[in-house]
Amino acid sequence: MGHSLRAAALLAFVVLSVLVSLLITSVKQFGSGSTRFSNATDEEELAALRRALDLQLRERRKEILPLLLPYDENKDGVLEEVHHFSELDQNSVLDFSLWNEVTLGSEKAHRDRMGCESLMDVRAVEVLGSGYTKLVVKANLAGGQPVALKLVNEQGIDMSKCVEDFKDPQGCRELVSYKLQKEMLLLQRLRHPNVIKLKGHCSGVQGGGGVEKGRVTVILEQGTPLQMIQLLQTPWEDRFRVCLDLVRLLHFLSQSPLGSVGLLDFQPRQFVTVSGQLKLTDLDDISAEETACRTDADCTLQFLHRNFTLPCSSRGVCEDLNEKRNIYNAYRFFFTYLLPHQAPPGLTHLVDHIMNTTGELKANINQTLEAFEHILLLYKSGLHLDNLHPSILRDYTVMRDMSTSGNVEYRCWPSYSQQGCLLSVHSAREAAYICNSHSQCNSFTLTGQKTWTGRFLASFRSSFGHLVPNGASEVYVKRSKVHQPPSS
Repeated sequence: MGHSLRAAALLAFVVLSVLVSLLITSVKQFGSGSTRFSNATDEEELAALRRALDLQLRERRKEILPLLLPYDENKDGVLEEVHHFSELDQNSVLDFSLWNEVTLGSEKAHRDRMGCESLMDVRAVEVLGSGYTKLVVKANLAGGQPVALKLVNEQGIDMSKCVEDFKDPQGCRELVSYKLQKEMLLLQRLRHPNVIKLKGHCSGVQGGGGVEKGRVTVILEQGTPLQMIQLLQTPWEDRFRVCLDLVRLLHFLSQSPLGSVGLLDFQPRQFVTVSGQLKLTDLDDISAEETACRTDADCTLQFLHRNFTLPCSSRGVCEDLNEKRNIYNAYRFFFTYLLPHQAPPGLTHLVDHIMNTTGELKANINQTLEAFEHILLLYKSGLHLDNLHPSILRDYTVMRDMSTSGNVEYRCWPSYSQQGCLLSVHSAREAAYICNSHSQCNSFTLTGQKTWTGRFLASFRSSFGHLVPNGASEVYVKRSKVHQPPSS
């Protein structure tokens, strides 16, 4: 049964690859069994190359085993430290047992819901990206469930270079797939709302009629790649959410089950959004290692335009180096572009404080998260609007349980609607303040719709034709305009 499911999954990937040009060669090999370098005339040279490749495979295994050994899950799914594997013979039965749990997808190593059988009916395929090692494919599974699939890029530089060096496509595929195996384990160890969710995997089995050894497909929740240019055109509230999510992630990474984790390739392209929530999707280049030092001079963080020197601790390691590197990268790649522009007037001094402390590395991640959460509290509660006097609404007549039709819209920026002026407000009082500041505005509607913070969406307009019943909204009209006919 297991082999038939894996064979069905194999067939699905053949169909998938017809739609994806970058996968054509890969999938032809996928179903053809082990490829042998049959034209070699020097068997001794081939044997030496195989020994060299085996050495690299063992080195990759050594990199991955620490991710398996220190922690395990208890019956409640909570990570707990494991102490009884402190001294492990790399060639022991235990070693291969643990590794087989990863490659075969046993329950102990992977408590995920999806396996090879989930890939039997893959549809709506689109290549999201390709790199030296991996190919990322957007797909819909049976029932229309959207996922992202990560596979070895058969045409990538890593694979091509390996085959050129070792003349062994299957062995090279196994070697290159270790990056996917490692990322899969990291996704298990670093589970967090702002890390992409591992939904399952399909791994190759050595021998038998299943998926060829070295074939690995990682199944992830599907996200939308982060586009900074588009993000710059969104309302401040959404840009703040991205920065807040990032800080919450960095706070988790500073005290993760693996220790303090640094993101070495800290770029917007490493992130996606899922239903508006920021998520780290590429864990290729992370480090939980502490940097050894003798003096403070050994603890220099070097960036393009700034350098920082951190203390060398009594333990002989640089204090909080991964944490501080993450903070400054968040400042230069995210905060600088997303936070200050069009921040609410009552919050600009707090935003400026964050910019100063992160840009100068004067605050740790705990203090930075506290500052962000404080802004969120003020913004959601409307406490930053205390200077708006309640009398501001006296100039408006309110029609409850009503909406408008025949509207004469005007555009404002940034707006949640490209066709008009749709903004986030805490209350009718804030909406009246905004309407008074727009020369075109003569009325607004609280729609009843809310943003991720719980604030209302309000639509602003120059005029409207007539009122229509709507129990979910309220219309506010400037008193001086109530008896005036709509402009033609």
